Amino acid sequence: MTGMDVIMGLKQLVYEIEEISLDNRDLIVNETVFHNANGYIGIRSNFEEGYPEGYDTIRGSYINGFYDIAEMSQAEKLYGLVEEKQTMLNVADTQTIRLTVDGEKFSLFEGRVLSGRRWLDMEKGVSKRAVQWRSPSGKEIEITITRMASFHQLSLFTIEYGVKALNFKGNLEFESFHYGKAENYSNENDPRVAKESGRYLVPAEAEMDGGESYLTSHTSKSGLSVCTGVAHRLSKECRIVTSHDAENHCVVSNMELPIDQNERVTLIKYTVFGDSIRNPDLTRHVKEEMKKALGLPLSYYYEEQKAYLLEFWSNCMLMIEGDDALNEAVNYNMYQLVQSVGKDEYCNITAKGLSGEGYEGHYFWDTEMYIEPFFNLTEPAVTKNLISFRYNTLKQAKENARLLGHAKGALYPWRTIMGIECSGYFPSGTAGYHINGDIAYSIVTYYLATKDLDFIANKGAEIIFETARLWMDVGNYREGSFRINEVTGPDEYTCMVNNNYYTNVSAQYNLSWAYKFYYMLEAAGWRQAADRIGLTEQEVIEFKQAADAMYLPYDSELGINPQDDSFLDKKLWDLENTPREKFPLLLHYHPLHLYRHQVCKQADTVLAHFIFEDAQPLEVIRNSFAYYEKVTTHDSSLSTCIFSIMASKLGLEEKAYEYFGDSAKLDLFNTHKNTKDGIHTANMGGTYMAIVYGFAGLRIKESGLYFAPAIPKQWEGYKFQIRYEDSLIRVEVEPDKSVFTLVKGTGKTVYVYGDSYILTDQFVVPRKHL
Repeated sequence: MTGMDVIMGLKQLVYEIEEISLDNRDLIVNETVFHNANGYIGIRSNFEEGYPEGYDTIRGSYINGFYDIAEMSQAEKLYGLVEEKQTMLNVADTQTIRLTVDGEKFSLFEGRVLSGRRWLDMEKGVSKRAVQWRSPSGKEIEITITRMASFHQLSLFTIEYGVKALNFKGNLEFESFHYGKAENYSNENDPRVAKESGRYLVPAEAEMDGGESYLTSHTSKSGLSVCTGVAHRLSKECRIVTSHDAENHCVVSNMELPIDQNERVTLIKYTVFGDSIRNPDLTRHVKEEMKKALGLPLSYYYEEQKAYLLEFWSNCMLMIEGDDALNEAVNYNMYQLVQSVGKDEYCNITAKGLSGEGYEGHYFWDTEMYIEPFFNLTEPAVTKNLISFRYNTLKQAKENARLLGHAKGALYPWRTIMGIECSGYFPSGTAGYHINGDIAYSIVTYYLATKDLDFIANKGAEIIFETARLWMDVGNYREGSFRINEVTGPDEYTCMVNNNYYTNVSAQYNLSWAYKFYYMLEAAGWRQAADRIGLTEQEVIEFKQAADAMYLPYDSELGINPQDDSFLDKKLWDLENTPREKFPLLLHYHPLHLYRHQVCKQADTVLAHFIFEDAQPLEVIRNSFAYYEKVTTHDSSLSTCIFSIMASKLGLEEKAYEYFGDSAKLDLFNTHKNTKDGIHTANMGGTYMAIVYGFAGLRIKESGLYFAPAIPKQWEGYKFQIRYEDSLIRVEVEPDKSVFTLVKGTGKTVYVYGDSYILTDQFVVPRKHL
């Protein structure tokens, strides 16, 4: 199956709205849904002409990893509390283009919209808007706007703005704005969005160079700089007049030209972004990037965009047959992941991608547990970059550990941009020590999928060793078992507990693999990681002893793993009689009230049973799933996908499908009512996991590649491709059988329903019901 065959099979690579809603609530959500990004830059999909005064909007353009420092005052100045944070910046506004037709300004809120549609073409990597509009005086025009954040040249964003005169001959005027004095969005009533004043950039330099404009700004505290360059090209000759408003750090370019009836005039607006993190000689770099962009026709960039995505869709091909709407949602989610993920070691992937300012552009554990599993199977080089970011911030993680009283090891921050903790509320932030286990797990998973021991020797092992050292300092032995106290697990409605099951089992895994990697690398003659940090063999032996003695809570009466030592002692929350308007609970109940109840925001022990399934018998996993299902609100977008995966494992096919549907359509249907603040990247990765790890039962273990395919009765079939070591494998699941095909690479041993098969070409396995 070639890349083009894959594209032809993916029918839902275009997401379209046939009518353009002018309701403010829809507009601000669609700014997110139709945004353009490439992992370096992200631009929200605002109307170029703007909205009426008073409309709520987030007119944002972002650079991954670019930040300023904001104060975060603590009411009580206790030692070690975080008092400042990093925040991702809205760096410029180069979207604005105002069109005037014979003196009448184009606006969808004036005149009459004869037709309108808006769509995202995920094969070509562009978003589009097409409008037929009649002005108040009766002049009709057809406007087609194409926007692209280039995967070929990551600094480049383009707007191709076409205008056709349908029933008149007259004059057009384009007014194109380049604002360098952008502000961040704030909302003091939502803890998921910044509440501080949104102005961080200080205007520094403005330069006009042959019709091109370059605006440079400095951050107020972080010592960084950003530069944006803008240039224009028209399809017919026209004089461009530019003016500079120094007070507002803004350049306006005016273009006036005649247009005949049925003639089409096209304006191409080029924006190039640059930052001082990656390029110290910033203005020179941005000018070079602009020269490169203008030196090639826009059609070249469109072709390169399509070629990049052809390879992407070939690597991550996933098709659902029999449910086009769900297939569309899944494709949309995978496309957003490639738009969002950082493409270099200077950045990671934020909780909202590059689509909005929710969670202030911070990186969380989401990366390791929900997003890297997707890239491990489709583009492992991306995972390698993400782990490299954690390696590059290992120094800060060690400093964080010392701040929190640990003599050895590294503790990664709960939320960060450049490696320093940004969580102001430590009970549900810094206390989430499982972030260490999550990062260690991701490194092991990358190794199992690739067998890239060289990368482990150079970067991965050092992280594994330092996080293992941290567990030895955090935990202690009591009554012969190793215990970890005063931590918070994934569930943010239960904080500061002893022996959170998820934390303990992830620490056990971390310690076990530190032991394994130490001897694997020693056998290969690679001791550099251990030598760099002075790791002794005695320490490694103690890692193994602690792992073997790890205390994992178990309740024999219920036959479950309690979430922690005190969880079952608490009063049950009455979810059934809680009014729907009181969800999510974190916005309506004091944290202490939540902490005193058995109520979960998201999968916690259930998540542990997915990723560390061999730690418990199946019956304990089954009992625990049934118990936690009754007390989980799924107020977090990270939850339903995990419950879907575990329902699949337990043979609960209807439940698995129900949870999966809720997860897949979260952003397209705005089910959590906060898509305006950005997409939910972790949930998007979780949607992929719910199919491949859930319905198909994929697990990658030391002993090999495992599958246990099932299929929802609502589907006719599904298929996907994964990369494993040096091979590309296609899996096709039908109601009565599964077909495994080696697309390329060397043969592999594959386990299906526990039976071993040698995959050298193709084999077929009849369906088994779990």
